[in-house]
Amino acid sequence: MTEEKIDLLFQQYKESGDVALRNRIAEHYLYIADILAKKFVGRGVEYDNLKQVASFALLRGIDRFDPTLGMQFTTFITPTITGEIKNYFRDKSRMVKLPRRLGEISVQIRNFSAAYEAEQGVKPSVKAIANALSLSEEDVVRALEVGGTLSLDSMAANEEGEDHSLYALLPDSEDKYENFEIKETLRAAMKDFSDTERALIKHRYIEELSQSETAKKLGVSQMFVSRMERKLLTRLKERLKDSI
Repeated sequence: MTEEKIDLLFQQYKESGDVALRNRIAEHYLYIADILAKKFVGRGVEYDNLKQVASFALLRGIDRFDPTLGMQFTTFITPTITGEIKNYFRDKSRMVKLPRRLGEISVQIRNFSAAYEAEQGVKPSVKAIANALSLSEEDVVRALEVGGTLSLDSMAANEEGEDHSLYALLPDSEDKYENFEIKETLRAAMKDFSDTERALIKHRYIEELSQSETAKKLGVSQMFVSRMERKLLTRLKERLKDSI
């Protein structure tokens, strides 16, 4: 396939979002995923697992690539896939220290989430993961947090694909909460929050504590924190959408 044809496919995919077009592009560049996966063989992970990680990274890279910037896709995707494989090894090393059951669940969640995002274009919610893997939501949250794979804004999309991360509601900034230009708007949006609700937001998004650490601070269960956080972020999103 010529470079002109590939450029046309990228343009058509960016305009239409047609998964079939994305898959055609992926088939053309799958050899890169294969080569990079083989480079990491012999480090305690089987080739098939590495190829799967590399392939999912390729799909995500296609979604992120902007052909209008003038960069060749091969230049863009090689460090992207390499970084994803290195992250996989890093996360795997963390999971070695986990209780066996949590480690197994973490692997299942990672594989399911990567496949889900590649197919749907959005990260799965905790509920979607729990339903698909026949787990409780609490087990999913524990495995994600203890496994070191849950960030403040990951796994936060709802079933419609809407992002409920607090960071998605606020402008990008290198500073934290107190330095946001819209902090007064945010405070106004939280004016009727209870002391517990305010404390939860403070612990999670100012102090950047995990859900389990926040639960200990508040004297509640981690599942209580998870559910309250989702509700609070939904409320904030609704109140801030006309202000930001």
